[in-house]
Amino acid sequence: MPKVLVTGGAGFIGSHVADLFLENGYEVHVVDDLSSGKRANVPAKARFHEIGLNTPEFARLVREGKFDVVAHLAGQVDVRKSVADPVNDATINILGTLNLMEAVRVSKAKTRIVFTSTGGVLYGDFNTPPNAEIYPKDPESPYAISKLSIELYLAYYGRVHGLEVVSVRFGNVYGPRQDPHGEAGVVAIFTERLLANQPPTINGDGKQTRDYVFVGDVVRANLAALERPFVGSVNIGTGIETDVNRLAEILLAASGSRSKLEHGPPKSGEQRRSVVDHRRATAELGWRPEISLEDGLKQTVEWFRTNR
Repeated sequence: MPKVLVTGGAGFIGSHVADLFLENGYEVHVVDDLSSGKRANVPAKARFHEIGLNTPEFARLVREGKFDVVAHLAGQVDVRKSVADPVNDATINILGTLNLMEAVRVSKAKTRIVFTSTGGVLYGDFNTPPNAEIYPKDPESPYAISKLSIELYLAYYGRVHGLEVVSVRFGNVYGPRQDPHGEAGVVAIFTERLLANQPPTINGDGKQTRDYVFVGDVVRANLAALERPFVGSVNIGTGIETDVNRLAEILLAASGSRSKLEHGPPKSGEQRRSVVDHRRATAELGWRPEISLEDGLKQTVEWFRTNR
């Protein structure tokens, strides 16, 4: 039975990844310091380790565990927090990942690394979307810079130490278990307010676009990335631009809320357009998105309605 370590496995995406690996017969270990994740999200059949990335205990677990795969999702995920404290962002994301990679290297295990990167903010507004993997990178936040730095470090470990590494660059992931307070996804924030019959606030004119991809599709990409021989970076998204106004309208209908949509001042420095080209994922991983935005938002609203 293949042995998998999921870092950040108590979080929104990580817990869904752990669920899917278990369903496919993997032995799953979850690492999370619970700074933003929830113990209740960890699957009952997974072995849980409450430790942080930058600890000797984590390095020891990786060295001695000799995992077949590490799905690396743990990290500081809030763009605004990275702007407020870039040193903390780099300490968690970059140094934490180096602690992981050095432990894998020393273990001499044939471990495949699947790293959760970002397709949402990595390319910036420098390119004309949809953004392909080969496009120039123009990260405008410490968070995005840390993700790009990690990808470069992973490429180094692949070239110099022969480790198999895949970076999956996600669009704007949404779905059940997303925390509207911790991970600050707009879908979760709007859904919570609408179900409470409170007006969600749209920043600026609401015409800024994103590539909203359902969490169920995202976790299938993680599974494909560990089972296919591909190494390198790959975009995971729908290839469809949706502006915030349209997103809010779909959520309003799905929730049945009586709230009115409100517009507030634009957010300084907010990216205007973001959508990724997923053709490499289809060619190399056999992956394509399956859940439409309308169906995914309906599932998300129903989960929030049940679990509020």
